[in-house]
Amino acid sequence: MGRRDGHAVSRRRILGLAGTGLGLVAFGAGVVGCGPEKKVDVPGGSTAPGGDESGDGFTTPPPGTAPEPLWRAEAANSNLSGIDALAVTGDLVLVAGDPLVGRDMAGGKQKWSRAGVTTPGAELVIGGGTLYLTSAEYDGDVVGLDPATGKETWRSRLGEKYQLPRPIAADDRHVYVLAGILEKDFSTPNNVIAAIDTTSGRIAWREQRDAGTEEYGITASVVDGRLIYTDYRENVTVRDTATGRQVWTKKISRSNRRRFAVHEDLVIVADGRRLRALSLAGGKDRWSLRTEEFSTFNDPHVLDGVLYVSDSVRGMWAVEPGTGKRIWHNGELLESATQAWQFAKVGGTLYGATEFDKDGGVHAFDAATGKLRWTYNDKSGDIQQWYVAAAGDRLAVMHGKRLYALPAV
Repeated sequence: MGRRDGHAVSRRRILGLAGTGLGLVAFGAGVVGCGPEKKVDVPGGSTAPGGDESGDGFTTPPPGTAPEPLWRAEAANSNLSGIDALAVTGDLVLVAGDPLVGRDMAGGKQKWSRAGVTTPGAELVIGGGTLYLTSAEYDGDVVGLDPATGKETWRSRLGEKYQLPRPIAADDRHVYVLAGILEKDFSTPNNVIAAIDTTSGRIAWREQRDAGTEEYGITASVVDGRLIYTDYRENVTVRDTATGRQVWTKKISRSNRRRFAVHEDLVIVADGRRLRALSLAGGKDRWSLRTEEFSTFNDPHVLDGVLYVSDSVRGMWAVEPGTGKRIWHNGELLESATQAWQFAKVGGTLYGATEFDKDGGVHAFDAATGKLRWTYNDKSGDIQQWYVAAAGDRLAVMHGKRLYALPAV
């Protein structure tokens, strides 16, 4: 079945962090350059003051001022899908939830909607032009949808011995899944990682993972014939995509539950106070960069050949990904920005989405210097995390159950 270099943190900054109540989570005030929301959305999307009825035109706001949304729409996001709840493919933005929805980025019009198509918290895994999801029927199937139409185009399964296979990555040849191994008492103390051939629908390979490893907390990526993933057990693991053979695995000092970066032959992970670059071929440490005292690095992103990362005291960094050499470090954002966890870049502007802060939002930074330009906040007071993805000259932005399109200015 199937088809195809860090400086010490100043006393002022430490006292400032304590004064804002920073502990396990960073909270703080953002520079907000836009007014409150002006209209309630309808499911089909609505044009906002920032754009015209077609969504094709927008005006550039004054310097230091955030733009108005081009359009707004409701979203069924349940905050269960982690880093992969929002995706841009072609001229559409996809939003995880029930229903799963595809909208036109130009004007926000709903192009398709699928209710009951996958399980709660399913991540949007796209590879080879197909969106892969766990079947909502809990029947062990993995389904593939055409992202442009929402129609099912592919289906396969691991077999009855495995419970709820979940896609974690995909490429042109395989969709990679994790599944629990069912015991006679229906428990799943062990699990497998497997590759399903996207042409034939058959299992290409299947490898049982070490005892004690968990099915959840996995972040994965496929690059140059290698499946790379991190997990809750503080491991970085690389497997051969053709055979499933484990090439190497390495311990890091903290759980990396979200994003890592890949640049050429390097895997770059946030490991507490250090950024570490590991050789993709053998896992050897190639370079390391330490952040300021009393802080840790967040999720690294490589965009247009530059590694961007924030830290837990709201600093922003730009680094040469091949060498670990610092390009710039903005450590003066304590009073003006919240730490960003997800980044997108359009032209000379770097956009960062924040989390767990009602005064956060989407920050716009000068990509060449790290200077903060503006922050968009919808004034909802919701502390749920924000999401941002680049879509041509627009940004797809999600906050809680609200979806926006912002001009990339």
